[in-house]
Amino acid sequence: MPAACDSLLEDIEDIVSAQDVKPHDRQFVRKSVVPKVRKRGSQKHVQEDDDPPSDSIIPGAQKIWIRTWGCSHNNSDGEYMAGQLAAYGYKITENAAEADLWLLNSCTVKSPAEDHFRNSIKKAQEDDKKVVLAGCVPQAQPRQDYLKGLSIIGVQQIDRVVEVVEETIKGHSVRLLGQKKDNGKRLGGARLDLPKIRKNPLIEIISINTGCLNACTYCKTKHARGDLASYSIEELVNRAKQSFQEGVCEIWLTSEDTGAYGRDIGTDLPTLLWKLVEVIPEGAMLRLGMTNPPYILEHLEEMAKILNHPRVYAFLHIPVQSASDSILMDMKREYCVADFKRVVDFLKEKVPGITIATDIICGFPGETDEDFQDTMKLVEEYRFPSLFINQFYPRPGTPAAKMHQVPAAVKKQRTKDLSQLFHSYNPYDHKVGERQSVLVTEESFDSQFYVAHNQFYEQVLVPKDPEFMGKMVEVDIYEAGKHFMKGRPVSDANVFTPSITKPLEKGEVSGITEVSIRHFLL
Repeated sequence: MPAACDSLLEDIEDIVSAQDVKPHDRQFVRKSVVPKVRKRGSQKHVQEDDDPPSDSIIPGAQKIWIRTWGCSHNNSDGEYMAGQLAAYGYKITENAAEADLWLLNSCTVKSPAEDHFRNSIKKAQEDDKKVVLAGCVPQAQPRQDYLKGLSIIGVQQIDRVVEVVEETIKGHSVRLLGQKKDNGKRLGGARLDLPKIRKNPLIEIISINTGCLNACTYCKTKHARGDLASYSIEELVNRAKQSFQEGVCEIWLTSEDTGAYGRDIGTDLPTLLWKLVEVIPEGAMLRLGMTNPPYILEHLEEMAKILNHPRVYAFLHIPVQSASDSILMDMKREYCVADFKRVVDFLKEKVPGITIATDIICGFPGETDEDFQDTMKLVEEYRFPSLFINQFYPRPGTPAAKMHQVPAAVKKQRTKDLSQLFHSYNPYDHKVGERQSVLVTEESFDSQFYVAHNQFYEQVLVPKDPEFMGKMVEVDIYEAGKHFMKGRPVSDANVFTPSITKPLEKGEVSGITEVSIRHFLL
């Protein structure tokens, strides 16, 4: 079907006037638009209301496939967009081929992720699918050639995804890339009480802020997410409460830098965490997201107390990126190696058994062999159980892309050497024989086990007993691998249910009532 309008519109207001019928009006008069199904049995071959023809142009009648790349913040955005679309009436499908529209939610951290995004756009166009683009790639560089003529929903505009999808289905190209503001002050983003579909009904991902205070020379995400903007403590606590009332038993806090939380609104991360801990049910758990070293240094004492709390995983992701101060300076990371070590040493002393995860970039511009050997020594010293190794990719538009590059072969070899070092030690061997309490939340990729995590957010595989899912189970560790342990349930142990209510079904929309539908569509 030819597009109704091939011209590019910079904002939805260009095609929707104040006199036009709004989405929430259509939501509650749809019965007058969609033909009613005859009574069961009166006609054998009648299409039901909840499964309209795929070529229908009635907004809300189509099937949508959503693909998300990248961090947990991106995944949370994807869940919110899916929830709003489902609440409006669209069918969210896991089958890309049957979908009428593809919503592609991108990541800009690495070149390969953007390549996958670009290839998916091409595939959608070849398959004659409608396309809406989201995430950091189009937000940061909306004028790239391969994005021309396509609809874009900005990272702070996800609460308007229904409008963008609706107009795209009609054949319009719409772009919403503005910032959320209140009296001129930038907000954290779309409201947290929007409908969402959790990928895992047991896990709630909460973005506590968007953007960051740094200006790292290699980072493209800053171009998309911007400067720090935090949600209020009240909003975050209310979102956590709602999640637990829907059967969630694990919360992940996420952002570009959780440690910087609150600096723009006169509060801080420990203050938020103490408020959240108050509403976490017994047996449910809270996992902290990534924090850069500069913004946790002043809170070490309080953070240690929080990480020792029985309902908080003793786990923290602190990227070091390099163990060379000169490279850190070129990266504009705003800390030195001694600062990183101070954070790690303090937490390891005050929070016995804590898991420290970190990131390292191999082959940053100007990195010498000596710089790289310093990084190898750091990994050898701390033997991080969780290490994210990244070969440097110059991102267009960043200062690092203009620096003198390390040869590709050298970057590749350094990445290989660091990976070999990482795989030379087994962090969990000494835990065989221990008895641990673990929270079961997922199924393993090979579908052979359930995946649980102990107090230190270490992965423990347990037998696939349906009784265990979403429960706290006591197990004996009998085997250890590089990235996991295996646990055998204690025969006489109690299986504890942390959820205060039955979890939502997979694909069910969070927080939906007629009142909430009206509220989010207004």
